[in-house]
Amino acid sequence: MEELGAAKLVVQRSRFFAHLYRLDDPDDIKGILKLHRRKYKKANHHCYAILFDKESQHLEMAKDDGEVGHPGKVLLEILKNNGLYGHALVVSRIFGGVKLGIGGVSRAFREAGTTTVEYHKPAEQS
Repeated sequence: MEELGAAKLVVQRSRFFAHLYRLDDPDDIKGILKLHRRKYKKANHHCYAILFDKESQHLEMAKDDGEVGHPGKVLLEILKNNGLYGHALVVSRIFGGVKLGIGGVSRAFREAGTTTVEYHKPAEQS
């Protein structure tokens, strides 16, 4: 497992901490989530997506961790659109006291995830 990029987004006082990881094994997500729960103790949700395809082992996984708006699916869509097989995208949200609604939550997770992936892409090209 290797962290490739990270980004922070603030939307109406809620903070979204997004991280992109390269995975050696899909089970690496357990350690990543443990790390996020330690690092972002005040986070209400740790949503993630995994896209893995290695030696005929294809896995797509998305978890919302109780968050509204299906952010796990949003994160999985970002991985798919960028062809990031063997990667995980994790976003931890610290609630800021203002409800964003289903659409607002989905947009915030999409922006945080996309920003992280865009940050990662130049490193891939060099």
